[in-house]
Amino acid sequence: MRNVVFFALPALLASFAIPASTSQAVEPSAKPNVLILYADDMGFGDLGAQNVDSKIPTPNLDTLASQGMRFTDGHSSSGICTPSRYALLTGRHHWRDFHGIVNAFGGSVFKPERLTLPEMLKANGYRTAAIGKWHLGWDWDAIKKPNAKPVKEGRKMAFKPDAFNWDMAIPDGPLAHGFDSYFGDTVINFPPYCWIENDRVQKAPTEMMDSTKWKPIKEGNWECRPGPMASDWDPYQNIPTTTARGVEFLKSQRDSDEPFLLYFAFPSPHAPIIPNDQFDGKSGAGAYGDFVFETDDACGQLLRALEDSGKADNTIVIFTADNGPERYAYVRDEKYDHWSAKPFRGLKRDIYEGGHHVPFVIRWPGVTQAGSVSESLVSQVDIMATLAGHIGFALPDDAAEDSHDLRPLLTNPTASVRTTHVHNTKQNSYAFRDGKWLLIDAPNGYVSARNKTWESKHSYPNDDDGPAELYDLSNDIGQRNNVASQHPEQVARMQGLLAKIRKQGYSAPRLAK
Repeated sequence: MRNVVFFALPALLASFAIPASTSQAVEPSAKPNVLILYADDMGFGDLGAQNVDSKIPTPNLDTLASQGMRFTDGHSSSGICTPSRYALLTGRHHWRDFHGIVNAFGGSVFKPERLTLPEMLKANGYRTAAIGKWHLGWDWDAIKKPNAKPVKEGRKMAFKPDAFNWDMAIPDGPLAHGFDSYFGDTVINFPPYCWIENDRVQKAPTEMMDSTKWKPIKEGNWECRPGPMASDWDPYQNIPTTTARGVEFLKSQRDSDEPFLLYFAFPSPHAPIIPNDQFDGKSGAGAYGDFVFETDDACGQLLRALEDSGKADNTIVIFTADNGPERYAYVRDEKYDHWSAKPFRGLKRDIYEGGHHVPFVIRWPGVTQAGSVSESLVSQVDIMATLAGHIGFALPDDAAEDSHDLRPLLTNPTASVRTTHVHNTKQNSYAFRDGKWLLIDAPNGYVSARNKTWESKHSYPNDDDGPAELYDLSNDIGQRNNVASQHPEQVARMQGLLAKIRKQGYSAPRLAK
């Protein structure tokens, strides 16, 4: 898409950016290390590298983009957390298996036989680590005491701390699906509120979540579900603590001959919006902008640690986000004139572009050219087939069914690897991409509430109340001009192709008969 631009950072921020010396003249390794930096609820238009009007400084991510390939047409599988993470780690669209998120104390979304990205890499000699947000479920029932039942806590039902045997291992988490190690709090706004290392809590929760013990929220609401909490729990320490663990892991690789995968999943800028004090006022977009700035700073720390480990020239770095920004973006646009999803329509949950059209950067020394920009369609589900192809792993037919090998595109930004993409957030409501065309196979693309004030400000017409919408993204990236009534044959053709892809169970080229 040609509606987005790259711009140079102000000189005053240059000193905070990651080193720009990563070599592009190296030969790509047969088994490169992989570092995935996965933001949570970050909009395409939040990054300075993509939005000249962004009110948020992102020096480290802009530098990363200048060192690798930036995709202007990159997508997650869903407009919400759990499904997008599942798709990234399996190469399979989430909607083939489920649609919603894992709720508090929910079970794993992975079937035992489902091959995951870390399992694939581990089978090929990789050390695999996950740090940060998990949100893909655990077998909490295995440590729940017999006859434990939730009780009313405010307007919700919740388990008390004594409902669980906290000294027991928690099965079916990251370690059960390919990761050698895990550190995080599973989900920042879901219980249990405590650190989990590998498959055990570090400190047993002894009380119920009480946000009055924390420093005040800086924007929006806490959005924390009730449940067990460790007595000294402080959500403001999430990014500093996980970042320190990530830095420690990367530096520990200096003397290792074993390739590694580090999947680092941020809790930010997802609500609760809680930038630490030293980041207050660093953006022109309120506390959310400051939270994005803190996320960028954490990315910088991790990338500098990678440089310090001596492994940067042999590491693929992928930065992207699970979905678009939360509904607070409407108020932010009104108050600060910063539209986090710019230039798109829609936010988190929506099947308009703003819900799933996300930041996407790949730096692969010896493969991607520094500062290159690709307008070709790509998806997070493509990461698995791309890495499988490079390391020579033959994916079985029942794995990575929707994953395309992006390697031709990584050396030639104008190459076309995929022409279609299926996006979904809730059952029976799909957005389907085919070339320049985007079909909303539903009366409209909103899943979150519609904001008519925002639509009026940005000159959106009234909905025509038709059964579907069709947009030509080559000249209407903002999805203002619904042309479904002018091209009924195109709508019918795309609905047929969408139905075929859904029914056949795959979209990966290698599986075509």
